[in-house]
Amino acid sequence: MAIQRAPCVQSDGPVAGIPIATMGLLPSNLFRPRETKEPKLPLYQEISSSSSSSRTRAPRTPRSPTKERYSDADDSSDESDDGDTTDSSISSSGSSRRTSSSAASAAPLIVPKKRPVVAARRGPVRRYLYRLPNKIIRYLCIAMISTIVIFIFVLVRASQVENRRIAEGKIEKKPADPPPWEQFDFLTRYYGGIRSVIPLANNTPQYPRLEGERPYSATRQQQQQQQQEQELEHSSTDTAAVPPSKPFTEHPTAAIPKPEDGIHGCLLDDANPLLKVPSIRYLEGRPEGFPDHILGSYELLSLPEDICFDRFGRYGPYGYGYSVRMGGLGLGEHGDQEGAEAVWGSNKQVDWRRVDWADAQRRCYSVNSARFQPLAVRETPPHGFYIGEGLESSQLATRESTDETRPNGQKLQGDIPRTAVVLRCWDEFVWREEDIVNLRALITELSLASGGRYDVHLLVQVWDDAKNPIWADDDAYRRRINETIPEEFRGIATLWSVTQMLAVYQGLHDLYTRGPNLPVHGSYRGLQMAMQHFAYNHPEYEYFWQWEMDIRYTGHYHDLFSKLESWAKAQPRKGLWERNARFYMPHVHGTWEDFKQMARVQTEHGTVGPDNLWNTVPGSKISDPNKLSSSPGSQTSRGEQSVWGPQRPLSENDWFEYETDPVPPTTYERDKYTWGVGEEADLLTLSPIFDPDGTGWKLADDITGYNETGGIGKPPRRAQIITASRMSRRLLLAMHRETAFKKHHAFPEMWPATVALHHGLKAVYAPHPVYVDRAWPPEYMARVLNGGRNGASGGGRTSVFGDREHNMRGLTWYYNAGFSGNLYRRWMGLRVNNDGGEEFETTVDLSGDDLTPGTMRGGEGRMCLPPMLLHPVKGVELPVETGEGQAMPVFESDPAA
Repeated sequence: MAIQRAPCVQSDGPVAGIPIATMGLLPSNLFRPRETKEPKLPLYQEISSSSSSSRTRAPRTPRSPTKERYSDADDSSDESDDGDTTDSSISSSGSSRRTSSSAASAAPLIVPKKRPVVAARRGPVRRYLYRLPNKIIRYLCIAMISTIVIFIFVLVRASQVENRRIAEGKIEKKPADPPPWEQFDFLTRYYGGIRSVIPLANNTPQYPRLEGERPYSATRQQQQQQQQEQELEHSSTDTAAVPPSKPFTEHPTAAIPKPEDGIHGCLLDDANPLLKVPSIRYLEGRPEGFPDHILGSYELLSLPEDICFDRFGRYGPYGYGYSVRMGGLGLGEHGDQEGAEAVWGSNKQVDWRRVDWADAQRRCYSVNSARFQPLAVRETPPHGFYIGEGLESSQLATRESTDETRPNGQKLQGDIPRTAVVLRCWDEFVWREEDIVNLRALITELSLASGGRYDVHLLVQVWDDAKNPIWADDDAYRRRINETIPEEFRGIATLWSVTQMLAVYQGLHDLYTRGPNLPVHGSYRGLQMAMQHFAYNHPEYEYFWQWEMDIRYTGHYHDLFSKLESWAKAQPRKGLWERNARFYMPHVHGTWEDFKQMARVQTEHGTVGPDNLWNTVPGSKISDPNKLSSSPGSQTSRGEQSVWGPQRPLSENDWFEYETDPVPPTTYERDKYTWGVGEEADLLTLSPIFDPDGTGWKLADDITGYNETGGIGKPPRRAQIITASRMSRRLLLAMHRETAFKKHHAFPEMWPATVALHHGLKAVYAPHPVYVDRAWPPEYMARVLNGGRNGASGGGRTSVFGDREHNMRGLTWYYNAGFSGNLYRRWMGLRVNNDGGEEFETTVDLSGDDLTPGTMRGGEGRMCLPPMLLHPVKGVELPVETGEGQAMPVFESDPAA
């Protein structure tokens, strides 16, 4: 039986029998039918013998050898080179395949089964792209390989350059995301004026808000809407009256000595006994909505909380608010001035042009010397024979009069210790009028108001003593003072230099923790040396306040200093170092007693934090929760040992003159918070005294001269940020002798507290009121500030001191705070960031909504701030009167200057 395959021929072209695809014009599958695909294999059916015999035999066509060999391949021989069919007899079947028995048969035994008329499909015609010459392909391959090699070389070189930059510290880091605190809303009611002052009891503070209270902004908007409606009903010229001010000397809580206390008044000029400095003046209450402090306490330190000061009431007595012709500074000729004349009242404005502060302080002490301890005799230094010695009268009293009595039996000599307030300065310091008025206030309110209990000194560093040989010639010494210090302060200046400190404190091993440009004897890392040497040369003082030129206090200085000292004197020693290490937040911690108990519990039992979270996990370095490690820096969840008595260096070779150190009278457990009560503080700080070990503070290891061999490590140490503090002469001499004889020294912010810790001296942190510029959630702020070991501010890598210190830039007290300077400038009537100024104080902007500092309505008058410490406040440029009736224009202050 012969079998014949029926080919699928595409017959839908324009020419019968010649498909379009075979003409080479279009692809073979361009006109693909949309019907369901039919099977590609041909269908066959058997033909009856009668029909096969009746067919005539067709002539046999010779088969192609290629088709014979590849009989199973697709039939492509039907097309010639020009596209025509080669065999018309098989054009309908499209196949030349035959069986072996088909030669004897005239007709095929099997014919294709008839189907519905459907256009047949042909397989796709193979097309080949143009092939590039081998030469071009070789060039392309060479180019591609070269590109890859060059790319690899560039990557290697870039890696080397990057590694070198990282090693040299020149890598430019990607700007970090802004910290969370910068997303909090700014508080606006700090900038309220004197016309909005209300009693403190009636004030609803903008911050912090208690749980369940509505946001202050919503309440404020309702009040503004009501006020605006009332203002539209009345004349626009009607303004609130300025409340009357009162002298601070008459405030019931003012800690200022009075004549009944046995103090004799002090005069500015001995030749003019009628020349008296009027008292600073305050207003009762605060501006409406003024925020509460977030750190520290007024009540705890007995500071006045229910009053506020405007700039005229604070600085008016010292030359602010009247012209240079009248003896003033030519300040205060801009902004709101209503009610400013009440500062002087019936008193004459003081002419400050001829005041000699050194002479005024000597005379003040002289008339009140009977109240104080006798002056210590300062022995003549063994510097050789001087023929005139003993011929001149000594300016220092002797101790011989200590036991002498008056005829009525009263002692001639008192027992009040005296204190020196030492301001650090340098010879190239730019003295502005605002610096002068602040220093006048400091001397008047401390030295003159106390009857000589305080003396104010300027400790001035000479930067270039090679150019100014002050140690070789007394005239050069005096000339440098006259060239750089305002005339009224020249008598209170003491010069020092790095060369002098190198001569006094020789042999120190310099760690160069901040590079070779900041040596250990310099003003940055060796500042405490000048203070130590100053105390050594001034035995007439029992205590020394180290103060800074960029600190401002909006209240009375004597009221602040005396109350800080009294509170520190009343503090017991038990748990003192642990309380010193924590920020006190009344809105979170409650009363001071609650805070004391919290600090005790956290210290004894510990808290779970990132530093000790895995300590109890088996396999960790500290897996036994009942075992306390004595190695520094180790932490367990069981807490830590409280400081009780001296905590000496780990090596006995580092102990120095410890025989007279205070010893606890009893054990820690038996003490009933009695040891230390009534004892003067050897160190009184205004910032927490924290443990720098384990923190990110960059100067934590800047301590030298101690034995660290054998794995002992650094000695126990403490630190406080901002060197402003009061130190006893006992502490300063211990620091002085350890530096000179044992070559011990540490960074100035760490050295006093570390020596106090080693010798068991009393150190106290006074939690004065501190404000914040944004609406922090108080609980979150407490966790951030006290985020160190066991709820303290230091002692762990999560401490706020170090990489996290940016969280304190919005406070009124920190070494790099930005809010303090901005708030002070606004208080002084300047524009800051295009906000504030004269127009803001005198004109009401009804379009404002008081939601941001820039959209405040204003018109409330000059600002009024409660007593608060501000630091830093640098370079305050105030408009100064330049001539007869002429004044410089008011400009915007640059906080970054």
